[in-house]
Amino acid sequence: MVPPEAGTGPAKKIIMRTFIAIELPEEIKGFLSGIQNQLRTSGADVKWVKPDNIHLTLKFLGEVDEKKLDKISKIIEETAKGKNKFQAHISSLGAFPKIDFPRVIWVGLDMGDKEIKQIAKELEEKIAKIGIPKENRPFSSHITIGRLRTPVNRERLVQNLKNKAELGGEKLEFCVTKISLFKSTLTPGGPIYEALKETNLETI
Repeated sequence: MVPPEAGTGPAKKIIMRTFIAIELPEEIKGFLSGIQNQLRTSGADVKWVKPDNIHLTLKFLGEVDEKKLDKISKIIEETAKGKNKFQAHISSLGAFPKIDFPRVIWVGLDMGDKEIKQIAKELEEKIAKIGIPKENRPFSSHITIGRLRTPVNRERLVQNLKNKAELGGEKLEFCVTKISLFKSTLTPGGPIYEALKETNLETI
C-alpha cells in the first residue's frame, strides 16, 4: 500500500474566538477604571475588566472558522459604508439582570445609543446569513466593566451602584470613529484582545 503524499490531507480548520466592538479612547478607559476603583471599596467579589480591555461589544461571534473572517470583514465594511462618525455620551451605571441583583456591571450611554443600536442590528442581520446565530436577547448599548463571581458583599456593592448610578452627573463624551473585529485569546491571566481589522466610519 502506497502511503499518502505529504500535504494531500484535508486542511486543518483554524478556529478563533472573535467579536465586533467599538474601541474606547484612553481617557474614557481611564475614567471607567476610576469607577471600578470606587466600586471596589464595597469588597464585593467581582472580576473587573482590565482597563485596556474595556470596549463596547456590537456582536459576539464566538468560535469562528478562520475561513469566515473575510466574509465577516466584508460585512463590517458594508455596514460602515455611508455611516458618519458620531458622538456618544457615557451617562449611567447599572447592572444585569437588575441593579438589586447584579451579575454584570455596566456603564450605559444616552447620546449615540440610537446609532450604536442601528449598527448592531445591521451586523446581526447580515452575519446571521453566513451561519452565525442571532442573539436570543435584544441588543443593549452598554460597556461591561465587571462580573460578579460570588454573592460576597453584594449588598454593599448594590448600595455603591445606586449611589453612583448617575456617575455624579458627569457625562463623558467621545467620538465613535470605527468598527473593529477582535480576536480573543483566553489565558490564565485573563483574555488578550487583538484587533484583526479596523473599519473607519465616514467623515461628514
